Amino acid sequence: MNTLRNSQISIQVSPHGAELCSIFANGKEYLWQADPAFWKRHSPVLFPIVGSVWENEYRVGKAVYSLTQHGFARDMEFTLISEETDELRYRLINNQETLSKYPYPFCLEIGYRIHNKQIEVIWEVKNTGEKEMFFQIGAHPAFYWPDFEEAVQERGYFGFNKKDHLNYILISEKGCADPFTEYPLVLTDGLLPLDTHTFDNDALIIENSQVKTVTLYSKEKKPYLSLHFTAPVVGLWSPPGMNAPFVCIEPWYGRCDRAHYTGEYKDKDWMQRLQAGETFKGGYTIEINE
Repeated sequence: MNTLRNSQISIQVSPHGAELCSIFANGKEYLWQADPAFWKRHSPVLFPIVGSVWENEYRVGKAVYSLTQHGFARDMEFTLISEETDELRYRLINNQETLSKYPYPFCLEIGYRIHNKQIEVIWEVKNTGEKEMFFQIGAHPAFYWPDFEEAVQERGYFGFNKKDHLNYILISEKGCADPFTEYPLVLTDGLLPLDTHTFDNDALIIENSQVKTVTLYSKEKKPYLSLHFTAPVVGLWSPPGMNAPFVCIEPWYGRCDRAHYTGEYKDKDWMQRLQAGETFKGGYTIEINE
């Protein structure tokens, strides 16, 4: 683990997946500590896909490749390339293993920078090949519910930077979505009430850049933490039917396939693309509000 700290916050990051594994502030841990009874990860980076491809297969020209949910980066060892008092940066470069699953040469850098009670997460994807590259990248951080009580149904609230005309879609089958059926996100006094049944139908997926900030509130409607992002899609999730002690807020530059999608990889919904030599820059910021 590598550690960054200032007078208000400390974080730990593992080179395995360049995964953020701890956010400690106000005398407590905010990031889920990966109990496998519920979910064995903390905050994996999703690359080169977000979610699932239909039947775990995708097509590039006439070739068919296999990728499991969320891609391979979260399970690979990154190299620590820089370490400052307030910033860590890691790198993953394609190899024979990645090329057998994903036929594009790349350099993926992931950074973490702290300031006061904020963590800036930095993503850079470079196309190191000679042809156009297609990819998706996303976040999957899991945060403890504020004041979690297993026997109490209420969990708190989500607030957004927009308060009306919000819609979401759902996963329909085999980890893939039905983007053609939208549901209204019904807010009460500008907030989305959360309870043990909010995620009975899996993740709530908010697309089309409808929101740019998601804030988790306590049951007393006090701000707990916020995520700020420019990604066009955000997923909200807690394991269905498990009464888990955490919830995920997931900014995505991408999304799982539409159910039954068998078109080309480059034509997937929310695909990112880079010409040879180009670099994509993205990321998001976690802010502790307490």
